[in-house]
Amino acid sequence: MEDGKVMNKLNILYEDNHIIVVEKPINVLSQKDNTADLDLFTMTKNYIKVKYNKPGNVYLALIHRLDRPVGGIMVFAKTSKAAKRLNDDFKNHLITKKYLAICYNKFENIEGTYKDKILRIDNGNSIISEKGKEAILNYKVIKYNEKKNISLVEVTLETGRHHQIRVQFAHHNHALCGDQRYGIQDKKQICLYAYKLELIHPITKERLKFTLKPPKISFWTEFTL
Repeated sequence: MEDGKVMNKLNILYEDNHIIVVEKPINVLSQKDNTADLDLFTMTKNYIKVKYNKPGNVYLALIHRLDRPVGGIMVFAKTSKAAKRLNDDFKNHLITKKYLAICYNKFENIEGTYKDKILRIDNGNSIISEKGKEAILNYKVIKYNEKKNISLVEVTLETGRHHQIRVQFAHHNHALCGDQRYGIQDKKQICLYAYKLELIHPITKERLKFTLKPPKISFWTEFTL
């Protein structure tokens, strides 16, 4: 890919000498896997290399990930000091990530908490199992579409298990719309989006808040955001 195209593809929400906050497009990998598909981590490194005309390797640290089909806000560290502090803040629950999701069926309660145990299995999926690790999330129903029998919810994770939101909502009879792995195989785009990120800047200690709306595709068109 040409360097200019790499730069044009990125939606940069914030950048300074220490961190860079970027929108991950849907169906783009967070980092390389065993495919040859371009990933956001590489795209961001290329962007920095071109913009600042940096020779050699560019330092960039991956702090967290989003599943390939999930879009939303991600933060990368541009220095090792920033990386360590951001990683520590994630471990200490000082960084807040909120998701928007569209799920099937009406919720009995407007808000609540799911506490389960999730086990990652050999085929790359995760399941609810007593052998798994504790998984906790909080949800709040924003709106219910009675005609379609789908609910728009805000989700806040307290733990970060593999496919956690997708697995827990499916287990509780609220599979995510468009989730080909844990829901209905309807060839629609999954409705899960990391729409809000709040963090303390690792160097300046300023509180930063970022918000994005999901693209108006798939079931998102059924709600006004």
